[in-house]
Amino acid sequence: MKTLKHLFDNNLAWATSIKTKDPDFFKRLSKQQKPDYLWIGCSDSRVTANQIVDLPPGEIFVHRNIANVVVHTDLNCLSVLQFAVEVLQVKHVIVCGHYGCGGIKAALEDDEHGLIDNWLRHIRDVRRFNADKFKGLTDADKVDLLCELNVREQVANVCNTTIVQSAWKRAEALTVHGWIYNIENGILRDLDVDVKSGS
Repeated sequence: MKTLKHLFDNNLAWATSIKTKDPDFFKRLSKQQKPDYLWIGCSDSRVTANQIVDLPPGEIFVHRNIANVVVHTDLNCLSVLQFAVEVLQVKHVIVCGHYGCGGIKAALEDDEHGLIDNWLRHIRDVRRFNADKFKGLTDADKVDLLCELNVREQVANVCNTTIVQSAWKRAEALTVHGWIYNIENGILRDLDVDVKSGS
């Protein structure tokens, strides 16, 4: 008996459904990858890029990690960014956080979480840089605020990579956006952080 058979059954039903509606869908999809968007989001299982913006496979190139962090020493993230910008030539990089993020909550705690504390240090730095904004807030409001501030910081980090700076020097039409997703109602919110060459 195949392990996780229900997932293979789901896959077969999904692929069959797609082919019934559009028999050539997978043939076309296999011959091209030319998305306009790179999505840098959280690994949270409730925050799936294609579903949130209702786009089919092939339309969004995706990188996900705990709390949608962009670190200048993270070769995985930087490699994805470089491939997206230089090879796929995406037009938009979207950093999308979400309210209720477990990584953000953990970064606000004083408890030790093990290895992940090294990753969370980047988010704790965001809080430290903005300490005055947290005064007098409830715990829930602190989480929401840090979710938003973290997106803004990661947008700045994307913009400051050599990859994006080089693209802008080449006069490429590339814009970096900061969004946040509400898992309680399914709605995206633009944080009005849109950066392009010359901004």
